[in-house]
Amino acid sequence: MSANKVKAAALKEEDEWRAQDDLRTLLEAKKIQKDAKRMAKVRALAKQKMADMQALTKQ
Repeated sequence: MSANKVKAAALKEEDEWRAQDDLRTLLEAKKIQKDAKRMAKVRALAKQKMADMQALTKQ
């Protein structure tokens, strides 16, 4: 097998793995979005992170 074919096969395998991982991520995100308690914690954390970023830009 030539080096180009090996590289192409490795890239295809990596793309496949990435698609599977992306699907797992999206499925987990849907579960989180349906869970009110988890989303409340996510929103609170996001709000804090935004405040932290604003504080950095004011310095």
